[in-house]
Amino acid sequence: MLLVLQSPSFLFNPTNTTKLLNINPTSFHSHVNLKPPPTMDQNNVNTKKMLIVGYAASTDDPLSSGVAVEEKTKTTKVSPQIQVSQGYPTPFGATPRDGGINFSISSTNSSSAFLCLFNSPNDLYQKNVSQQISLDPLTNKTGNVWHIFLRGNADFDFNGMLYAYKFDGIFSPQQGHYFDSSKLLLDPYCKAVASRGEFGVLGPGDDCWTQMACQIPSADDEFDWEGDLPLKLQQKDLVIYEMHVRGFTKHESSNTKYPGSYLGVVEKLDHLKELGVNCIELMPSQEFNELEYYSYNSVLGDYKMNFWGYSTVNYFSPMARYSAAGVHNFGLGAINEFKHLVREAHKRGIEVLMDVVFNHTAEGNENGPILSFRGVDNSVYYMLAPKGEFYNYSGCGNTINCNHPIVRQFILDCLRYWVMEVHVDGFRFDLASIMTRGSSICDAINIYGDQSEDDKLTTGSPLSNPPLIDLISNDPILRGVKLIAEAWDCGGLYQVGIFPHWGIWSEWNGKYRDTIRQFIKGTDGFSGAFAECLCGSPNLYQVSGRKPWHSINFICAHDGFTLADLVTYNDKHNLANGEDNNDGENHNNSWNCGQEGEFASISVKRLRKRQMRNLFLCLIVSQGVPMIHMGDEYGHTKGGNNNTYSHDNYINYFRWDKKDESSSDFFRFCCLLTKFRQGCESLGLSDFPTAERLQWHGHAPGIPDWSDTSRFVAFSLKDTLKGELYVAFNTSHLPVTAMLPERPGFIWKPLVDTSKPAPFDFFSDDLLDREVAIKQYSHFLEANLYPMLSYSSVILLLSPDG
Repeated sequence: MLLVLQSPSFLFNPTNTTKLLNINPTSFHSHVNLKPPPTMDQNNVNTKKMLIVGYAASTDDPLSSGVAVEEKTKTTKVSPQIQVSQGYPTPFGATPRDGGINFSISSTNSSSAFLCLFNSPNDLYQKNVSQQISLDPLTNKTGNVWHIFLRGNADFDFNGMLYAYKFDGIFSPQQGHYFDSSKLLLDPYCKAVASRGEFGVLGPGDDCWTQMACQIPSADDEFDWEGDLPLKLQQKDLVIYEMHVRGFTKHESSNTKYPGSYLGVVEKLDHLKELGVNCIELMPSQEFNELEYYSYNSVLGDYKMNFWGYSTVNYFSPMARYSAAGVHNFGLGAINEFKHLVREAHKRGIEVLMDVVFNHTAEGNENGPILSFRGVDNSVYYMLAPKGEFYNYSGCGNTINCNHPIVRQFILDCLRYWVMEVHVDGFRFDLASIMTRGSSICDAINIYGDQSEDDKLTTGSPLSNPPLIDLISNDPILRGVKLIAEAWDCGGLYQVGIFPHWGIWSEWNGKYRDTIRQFIKGTDGFSGAFAECLCGSPNLYQVSGRKPWHSINFICAHDGFTLADLVTYNDKHNLANGEDNNDGENHNNSWNCGQEGEFASISVKRLRKRQMRNLFLCLIVSQGVPMIHMGDEYGHTKGGNNNTYSHDNYINYFRWDKKDESSSDFFRFCCLLTKFRQGCESLGLSDFPTAERLQWHGHAPGIPDWSDTSRFVAFSLKDTLKGELYVAFNTSHLPVTAMLPERPGFIWKPLVDTSKPAPFDFFSDDLLDREVAIKQYSHFLEANLYPMLSYSSVILLLSPDG
């Protein structure tokens, strides 16, 4: 998750929500400043991103109101070819029906509304409204919903046309209102956004914030699903792969026909199948503006981008510039390509999850652009303080007012759309703890309909039964999909193990990540916590009635070190970000194995490979759901950069050439381990293991050592398919000889030994000289012993003796 340049101890400031960089207000959004960016505020060292804004704050400046000065758009009267009628208040958005299009949008505080039509993208780029229709508050408004129905004559077709809205009303930031009838606004419910066509390329006039509009849908917009149905894989059986759509195939070595696109991912799905992945988690793929942070990076000599995409512009629309078609066909190509990706993944037995960002939008704080939500109904969509300041629990300038009745219905409708229309299998919710905070309507009656909670609820207070989570959890459609919470936010709320769950929500287990990293690098005092992690974290989930599969286990993710960097660097190396290494996390629980950086001695490099195998083995043998980060399967390095949100380059691109180089090494090891997990009944249990199945060991069988100085943890696990497994971790700097549990009539045989060089790190059935290699251990195994080098781990299988 990204953070702004802001002191986390202050959620809002009456004078300025965010500590802004000293940026020329005329150089951003409308035009690009090609000069190197100014020096970063040195008072803000624990930051992850900068919020670029293009508006001045001086009372003498014409931009001081927070509204950009621009020429008024040209308009024409309604074409006689279009019949205008009252329309219907539901459903929200633009909907084909009865031979025409119904438009409906909620705006509680506006005084007037206008529907604007564009005949072509060229009209849009010139901000030339082809037709502007004023909505009559008497006939085109029901409650707080504006609506209108348009039907074309026989020789008129809406295909290829775009639309946007304008709203008028009070412009008073102190009251939370930003109505401005000069602003063209996206419909929050629009299904495809038309904007720039190519990722990272400036718009007309070097504009970073090209005017956007919505595609008018057609009843003829159909996609051939070829009988696709939900896979409904049991969550306990998942192996998740976190990936970035563009980064996965953009590197030239991918040799894909459509690099950096949804179709490019489809071309490489067989790689994921080979890896043993059956679920992909797509980093943000809803419409965002990658040029949001566009500024010159003097370190690399290129320009910073919003590469990760955690700054949503529109939630119903797939990211158009991830499409091979771009904005051709007015965004419909992106919709169909996304559906194509889902369909083809399902054909291979791979589910698709979306990383969604319902904690903030791209509109930033009071100095940010007016794109959609702010101009439609700012005080409804955002969490505001009494004088209109934006609460900043997201760390990105604003906070979505998730538990407001209108907003929570919007979120529910959005999730339903992606499940019903696009066939996605679930969601990972970024900074999900924000969705448990009280809305700006902070009295219990408005939140719950009764006095069930403390009457003195304040905006942003954590709720024990948050209405939005309740609504999603009990929705008949969404209850059947995967729901994963990143159970913390940037306001200090940390809910790992205690996120409101209704028995179905699982969590990114950040405590698992931290504990595994500490124990594997040999830190004292973590043996007991490490054992809890191996069991699926019952200390976190069992008491609330949840199961091991509610824990999404991960060691690395997009945010932080890669697996290779975790064993190569003690410190972050973020100079390439152009922020003087002040951004990114300082506490990484990493260990460079003796020397900092990639240039190291042979012995250090060997130890690093061993540690990578140790970490991956731990991930795979732990109860719960393992998640692999893109590129870790071949040892992708970002050069020690743990905050690569702004790099659209080799730093974030999957290196297919490097993967092929290591195909006989770490990639092979990862593939074999994931397939081994899937072949075991005991490594994806429905419930936490008990003493009937699992036995703990120390250097001697049945005598585990849970002392603070213990760096050895071993267990044996009964498996109905494999018989019995013995797994041991030695994270000491000293070798040990482990005494194995006695099983009369059987003998233990090694399957995995991370201390051995490839290919003998995994004794697969097709390994040449496999039996010869195993016989080298025969004198140890016959004595029920196994030698383990320092920083190594093993898996042994029980086999009949003789």
